[in-house]
Amino acid sequence: MVKFRSVMALTAALSVLPLTVNAGELSLNGQGIVRYEPDSARLQFTAMAEHDNAATATEQVSAMMAQWREAIAGYRDELNDYSDANLSVYTRTVPSREQNQPPEQRSVARQTVSFSVQNLELLNRLISSANEVGLQYHLGSQMFFHSDEPALEREALARAIKDARKRCDFAAEQLDMRCGDVVSMNINGGHRPAPVMMAESKMAGDAVSSVGPREIQASVSATFELD
Repeated sequence: MVKFRSVMALTAALSVLPLTVNAGELSLNGQGIVRYEPDSARLQFTAMAEHDNAATATEQVSAMMAQWREAIAGYRDELNDYSDANLSVYTRTVPSREQNQPPEQRSVARQTVSFSVQNLELLNRLISSANEVGLQYHLGSQMFFHSDEPALEREALARAIKDARKRCDFAAEQLDMRCGDVVSMNINGGHRPAPVMMAESKMAGDAVSSVGPREIQASVSATFELD
């Protein structure tokens, strides 16, 4: 009875491990996950004005940009990769509401501000300044990231490799063998699934109240010698 139970336990344990056993070799997968809190954000705001006259629309956008620059002057040095120099002006056609009347031509001027910030304590102040000036923007989870994601990806990969070795050691022990050298290993690139918790914002005041944790996953497929 004891021998039968041992066989059943071995079968149950190996059933959760995706592996293949050949003569003298064992192939299996390893997975690694690193969870982290974003410490940076990429933001983009747009100043936009529309008028019958292109010059007037441009002047309105210029005034908005002057107000914005004044509002952020105190922490401008903390905004990385800052850009706000590109002004574009185009014409859009507005269909006439009156029958047999030609469509109306409107000039639209727009200027975009983009930058990244590592001090997330500034986030709500930046959003508040944008609201006061009248800049347009969109808040979403994709705006948040970690300043050293390559290191996190390497850590996830290291955990996946260690996991593969541990699984091999376990399986080999059940077979009264030893997990030996690596014969081959395929690295499946790390990826970032959806955030564990989405960034929360109050759209009425547009204040970000929390940024949830993220995770990076990596996996490997490895073949080990069995001694």
